[in-house]
Amino acid sequence: MEEEVATGSDNIVTEFNTYEDFLDSQITSHDLYYLEDEELARQLVELGYRGSGEVLKREEFEARKQAAEANRLSKRSQQKDMNSLKNSGKFRQGIKKPFLRALAQREEANRSGKMTTIIFIRDKNAKGQEISGYIDYAHRLKTEDFEPYFTGRRRLLPRPSDLSFFNWETQTSTSNPTPNYQVIAENATGLLFKNKRDRKILTVDPKEPSPGDNSTRTPLDCPQYTQVVFYDHITRRKT
Repeated sequence: MEEEVATGSDNIVTEFNTYEDFLDSQITSHDLYYLEDEELARQLVELGYRGSGEVLKREEFEARKQAAEANRLSKRSQQKDMNSLKNSGKFRQGIKKPFLRALAQREEANRSGKMTTIIFIRDKNAKGQEISGYIDYAHRLKTEDFEPYFTGRRRLLPRPSDLSFFNWETQTSTSNPTPNYQVIAENATGLLFKNKRDRKILTVDPKEPSPGDNSTRTPLDCPQYTQVVFYDHITRRKT
């Protein structure tokens, strides 16, 4: 019985913006005609002498109003967290393609900032032109919906707006910094990327024995692309 009353009160506080609106909803035209005073009519409703609805004091109305708002925000936050989890690798265990599985394994760490992965991809675009480039995975996750990639409706390919891009047919070459990396193009040892968080340098030269501190290089053999390499960097704050 108490739960039913609470539910009814919750409906009341969500239906009316203010306590005055709640009181006014129970005042009839006959009340105003005989009392000739709106404020007096409100007081009689508050005391329970007028109105057919539930008697609710101002303090109780305000308290339940705040509780209802807190409950609404809590549900909204829980839904947001659930949507975030649905986009994480925990919900992608059924993925079988090697490339997509590799993306899923790194997704949560890149979303949380524990890792920043650079993906090198070499393949052909929709026009049949051979392209290659380095993608800041964490940045792409924040600026793009990856569901079409994970469901196979779209293929992940480098773009001129990524860290580095090269079209082998048109000889078009671009490089762009991201929130995570600075591009060092003019370097004798080849292309370098500097992590903006811990200032560590990541080298993508396959001849180098290591890509750098706290970094690993993982070539991936997959039929969907000509060449794929993952450069995973564990980020640490500069001390």
